[in-house]
Amino acid sequence: MSTATTDLTLANATGTWVIDASHTNLGFSARHAMVAKVRGNFGEFSGSFTIDGDNLAVSSAELTIQAASIDTKSADRDAHLKSADFLDVEVYPTITFVSTSVAPKGAGVVVTGDLTIHGVTKSVDVDYDFVGISQDPWGNTKIGFEGSTKISRKDFGLVWNVALESGGILVGDEIKLNLDVEADKKA
Repeated sequence: MSTATTDLTLANATGTWVIDASHTNLGFSARHAMVAKVRGNFGEFSGSFTIDGDNLAVSSAELTIQAASIDTKSADRDAHLKSADFLDVEVYPTITFVSTSVAPKGAGVVVTGDLTIHGVTKSVDVDYDFVGISQDPWGNTKIGFEGSTKISRKDFGLVWNVALESGGILVGDEIKLNLDVEADKKA
């Protein structure tokens, strides 16, 4: 029987959690041709986090994404994003995030960490809302967080672009990251 926690305090989240890739979405969006957003996600990744609900400052998180698992539902665009013009997955096969601090923010947390894309590491803040804790029908304890942040792709050396005849550029600089995370409590 599935039961959900009605108390959404992080004290109940204390423990080590392993990201459930089959129930997690690591998505992104970027402006295209100045008029639309292209959305995509990464399909292969692994990570874990440890929460100390009584002292968030000692909590931590890590994530490794296989850059070649990028999927925007366009084979040609995906091939271009994997090329040396963008992610250069042959040279930089992974995207990583390693937390440097965790702090409370409203009902959630802000996780600050080192994000490495294309061989460049920058500090980023990711705001997470704590969704809750539940137990699935097989006795596994699950936790959920929804997070987001914005980054500049130029900050990571991803500068390829094309000027448009009507003005502006083909690919926007700002990338919005949306992270819907479900994790299993490590026994």
